[in-house]
Amino acid sequence: MPGFRYQAYSIDGKLHRGVLEADSARQARSTLRDQGLTPHKVEVIAANDPAGGSRLRALSLSSGELTRLTRGLASLIEAGLTVEQAFNALIEQAEGERERQVLAAVRGEVVAGSTIAKALEGFPGVFPELYRTLVAAGEASGQLPRVLAKLADYLEERHAMRARLALALVYPAIVMGVSLLVMGALLVYVVPQVVQVYSHAKEALPLLTRALIALSSFLQLTWPGWIALAVAAGVALKVALGRPAQRARIHRFLLTVPLAGKVLRQLDATRLAATLSILVGSRVPILAALEAGEGVMTLVPLREALASAARGVREGMPLSRALAATAAFPPVMVHLIAGGEATGRLDESLERAARQQQADLSTRLSAAVAIFEPALIVAMGVLVLAIVLAILLPIFNLNQLVGR
Repeated sequence: MPGFRYQAYSIDGKLHRGVLEADSARQARSTLRDQGLTPHKVEVIAANDPAGGSRLRALSLSSGELTRLTRGLASLIEAGLTVEQAFNALIEQAEGERERQVLAAVRGEVVAGSTIAKALEGFPGVFPELYRTLVAAGEASGQLPRVLAKLADYLEERHAMRARLALALVYPAIVMGVSLLVMGALLVYVVPQVVQVYSHAKEALPLLTRALIALSSFLQLTWPGWIALAVAAGVALKVALGRPAQRARIHRFLLTVPLAGKVLRQLDATRLAATLSILVGSRVPILAALEAGEGVMTLVPLREALASAARGVREGMPLSRALAATAAFPPVMVHLIAGGEATGRLDESLERAARQQQADLSTRLSAAVAIFEPALIVAMGVLVLAIVLAILLPIFNLNQLVGR
């Protein structure tokens, strides 16, 4: 039964919006009239509808909304509710219109006879390939609540990691932005006025002041070009990232950067270990798990290394030996996987590897931020101090001349 998004007016003229289910748009309007509402707009939102489906596929959910939805679905199904009842509860609890529309459309597909994983395929922008693969594995193994709970844990951890990364960059970005604004204001507005004052003085200006005046004049003449150059560089970078060969070269360069390279490598390794842990624990074949794992990795060199490891596993190599042969993944992670293969508890070892990589990553980020923040403050302070001294030194010289 498809879902319909409606707008209807009550007797007092108040506009009501919502979602309901009906066999047709005519039945949906009849249902609204039975509720004392006058239908204004009724649109189908089922994923397989050619008119409404394309608009619905363009919708997206935030990571927080997707995590909350997954956690709620796992809890409801584990409590014994049917899939239809679980989706009904989620639709009633949905906080946003987009979430409500997606849930109603998925529910309509499930009620029509589709599996949950099949219904989710109509919304690739909302539910990524890994999500759909895990749901399909949970349905096939009869452990859908357990798989959804693990998937919700994974989404929460990934969201928390992104939040920590963003938070770690907020303060340095604010310091750098404010410092650049101050230096720009000094160079563009303050220095030209100071130059007018000094132009009447016959004394030679200090070297630092002359350098600052030259820099200010240069920036005044060329600032449109610098803005155009920054825009062109941004466009060129976007175009380069859109081309596989150039994107691979950029990613290889990033991996060579002293600190950033290790952090980026560990980020991908953490994603891979967590993904494989969920997939293997859900009884997904190891080759299919490795193929799905490529989708969660962002760096092209590591994707290529994982594809090479998958070929080795296909030829009969153990996963740990195949990963070690690429020399692209952290040795500790490889050894933990080897231990899991030896004991027959690969999923537990992968989960342990994911936790270890995440802890190591958090330690590295904390150390980097602890060093970077004061270094940035000192560097910006030195630059601002140099500009202020360049402005004040001639004033000190003039005061000395007046004193004589």
